[in-house]
Amino acid sequence: MAATDPYCITTVEQLRARIGEPSPLVPHKLWRSLEPVAIDFINRSPFLLLATSDAAGNLDVSPKGDGPGFVVVEDPSTLLIPDRKGNKLIFGLQNILANPHVGIIFLIPGTGETLRVNGTAELTADPAVLEKLSARGQPAAVAIRVTVQECFLHCAKAFLRAQLWQPEGWPQRQPISFGKLLASKVGGDDAMAHKIDQFVEEDYKTNL
Repeated sequence: MAATDPYCITTVEQLRARIGEPSPLVPHKLWRSLEPVAIDFINRSPFLLLATSDAAGNLDVSPKGDGPGFVVVEDPSTLLIPDRKGNKLIFGLQNILANPHVGIIFLIPGTGETLRVNGTAELTADPAVLEKLSARGQPAAVAIRVTVQECFLHCAKAFLRAQLWQPEGWPQRQPISFGKLLASKVGGDDAMAHKIDQFVEEDYKTNL
């Protein structure tokens, strides 16, 4: 692509020439451990996105959410993230076993700024840790322990451009039928699709 596309950017110098240099103040927002403001953000956050990759660099991003404070700050350099019931594909967990490097974005509904955390992760089934991460009377299935290497607060521009927290700008809710998606793959009919959708809806209500 680089050989035929004259607009392809292939060096940092080309990229900087187009984007420019950051303000001298910007590097000061990069922390090597969790500052008090970052800990407070995590304690208020009910949702995060966890990015992982396998040994070959194939990526996965997994959403995780629960009540505010569902991620436990063990100390300024260590986070505990619960892994709960899901589809059992365990893409992200398998990636951590092959490649410990992770990236996390924490969100707080209504807040444009986000908290970004980069570090390394390991998995634990320590009963005491899983109990500490309990929700709705059930311990976590597995815990992801993250050692923080870098973190920083990201500005709100992306959220402002997307009008993400402005309900008046939201599109109509997009209905998703796992029933139609799955039934069509196995030669099922509308009745099968309906049963699958009923199962998913009940699972949402009773199996969090």
